Amino acid sequence: MSGPTVVGFSGNITRPSKTYAFVEHIVRDVARRNGLSANVYDIADLGASFPAARRAHDLEATARDILERIISADVLVVGSPTYKGSYTGLFKHFFDLVDPAALRGKPVLLTATGGGDRHALIVEHQLRPLFGFFEAFTLPTAVYAVDRDFVEGIPASQSILDRLAQAVGEASVVLSSTSKHLLPLNSIGPGGGTESFASISLKPAVSIAVTE
Repeated sequence: MSGPTVVGFSGNITRPSKTYAFVEHIVRDVARRNGLSANVYDIADLGASFPAARRAHDLEATARDILERIISADVLVVGSPTYKGSYTGLFKHFFDLVDPAALRGKPVLLTATGGGDRHALIVEHQLRPLFGFFEAFTLPTAVYAVDRDFVEGIPASQSILDRLAQAVGEASVVLSSTSKHLLPLNSIGPGGGTESFASISLKPAVSIAVTE
């Protein structure tokens, strides 16, 4: 790929999908604000070779290309519908194929959707530890959305729009800092504590959780 990119990956297993639309909305916003090229993918894009793949080299060319685009992205936006309190199995299977060191230091914006507020902690208890294993830099603000936050599949509630703006703002700070070589990502702690976020007023996590 040429030029800086933001890539989204959604764990939805059916189409159309609110989760995919949610991830796409965020990716387009990050791209617009930072002058990046953008791509968004979901499980269906990976093709027939994906479910049985045990290693990355078992994937067909299209799926391998998506994997490489995700690994090479300057910032990654991930999202999954919530099933039984966690991300989808095929979402996890995809990241099982990623080399443990491939996402080290990569800025990752975490999102999830679910049917009710009781699943809101999926972003903190499931997604953040998963990307912590990869030593990725997960942005401080993660976003969980429920059905009432959408109108015709588009994020619409003011609370979720405010939280999305905060998360996208954090992504912009990291992208700006790294482009100026002011903030080496491998020096950032897992909690995201850094003076670069001093200008952002971080709000406490709120339950904002959609069916796929």
